[in-house]
Amino acid sequence: MEVDSDSIGAFLRDKVVLVTGAGGSIGSEIVMQAASFRPERLILFDIDETELHRMELKLKKIYPRHFNGNGSAGGRFAFVVGDIGNSERVRRVFSNYRPEIVFHAAAYKHVPMMEHNPEEAVRVNMFGTHVLADCAARSGVRKFIMISSDKAVMPSSVMGATKRMAENICAAFGSGRTAFISVRFGNVLGSRGSVLPIFMEQLKSGGPLTVTHREIKRYFMTISEAVSLVLQAAVIGKGGEVLVLDMGEPVRIADLAEELIRINGLEPYKDVGIEFTGLRAGEKLYEEVFTDEEVLKVSAHRKILISRSAASYTLRDIERILGEFEPHLSGAGRHKELKGLLRKYVEHTAEAGLEEVTLQGRVV
Repeated sequence: MEVDSDSIGAFLRDKVVLVTGAGGSIGSEIVMQAASFRPERLILFDIDETELHRMELKLKKIYPRHFNGNGSAGGRFAFVVGDIGNSERVRRVFSNYRPEIVFHAAAYKHVPMMEHNPEEAVRVNMFGTHVLADCAARSGVRKFIMISSDKAVMPSSVMGATKRMAENICAAFGSGRTAFISVRFGNVLGSRGSVLPIFMEQLKSGGPLTVTHREIKRYFMTISEAVSLVLQAAVIGKGGEVLVLDMGEPVRIADLAEELIRINGLEPYKDVGIEFTGLRAGEKLYEEVFTDEEVLKVSAHRKILISRSAASYTLRDIERILGEFEPHLSGAGRHKELKGLLRKYVEHTAEAGLEEVTLQGRVV
């Protein structure tokens, strides 16, 4: 993947960079690629202490001189355990480290899981994004880059709808002293919980490989390719826009399963079966990376498109909307209310309801 390394280097070199979700698939790759451009300091922020520890060991091996004699991080890296929804914790992080660039990769991303835990999807993907964005704006951060998803387009799931609202939150903060940018892309090969590692485990066990629908398709890109383009998009973005990565042609998941079986010297449906289990809650047959209403233009990089939508919320709108969600985040039995509010405020979400759209096999 060709990117302008000089412009990325000029953007990151000698800067203080904060990465949320730094232990996750995308966040950890952002850390590793950003570290190579010699920022002044990298702050790794994640709620998962085990993944942060894994990153500490990895970085210590690559950059030993940036760690003290006792093995703790020196001036270049900081490892912060915390919840992005904890506003006091986030404020302290911004106050203590004064980041200039923020890559916001922390999110709940598993579609079926979030259908059954919508309060957590709303709390983290929406409220957590608002907490971070507000702190970034108040602290004078130069650029805030939020990692979004193709599932935010025409969302049929709680996860997708909350990520679309996260895009709206960033757009509402706009392009003032802090430039807020969302970068939207599809699935990355090899990420935690993605289809390829699942297929590999199933293959080790002799199969069958499980696919939800014979015709289901997804966009795919390697993690390193996606993150290289995220860094390039961070340079290109001016603020207030959604940058859409060109993922190429979507891949039929059944074809991926068949090819994986073949490259392991086996014959699909004979040596190893493929079982079609039915669409899961919140799942669509096809994903899109932009809506018909979004105006797209080519950026300085051929694989990055700039999307601007006529629909938008002001900061006052966002605060009012979050105020409507807040009473439903505690206590049991609030799933219906939360999904109703998502349908109310997320563009292009079907009136029938998030789950019902999927169960009808809606193709968009």
